[in-house]
Amino acid sequence: QVQLVESGGGLVQAGGSLRLSCAASGRTFSRYTMGWFRQAPGKERELAATINWSGDITYYADSVKGRFTISRDNAKNTVYLQMNSLKPEDTAVYYCAASSTYGLGYREYVYDYWGQGTQVTVSS
Repeated sequence: QVQLVESGGGLVQAGGSLRLSCAASGRTFSRYTMGWFRQAPGKERELAATINWSGDITYYADSVKGRFTISRDNAKNTVYLQMNSLKPEDTAVYYCAASSTYGLGYREYVYDYWGQGTQVTVSS
């Protein structure tokens, strides 16, 4: 069992930055592929970024590529999402998720555990 707790969301002006953190419980964090998803009002949840167990392979949605960076610290059981050059369209609830899949996790259904989410609001 893995419990995930996100933090770091908030209100920021367009062009600003935020760093989200996701702290995981349990001693097996390093075995999991991790992902950051987001859900904007009235829209379906979508993948923003994913990272493999060791942190050396990552994937980004086109909408965030070049602006967001996913990373992890297995010693601290934490995964991060650094978000730069934020846009109003980045406004959403951001969720971290853990998957026992091999490699990267592109689809929601491969994720076993989810956090409660943290709100990110970008004002224009």
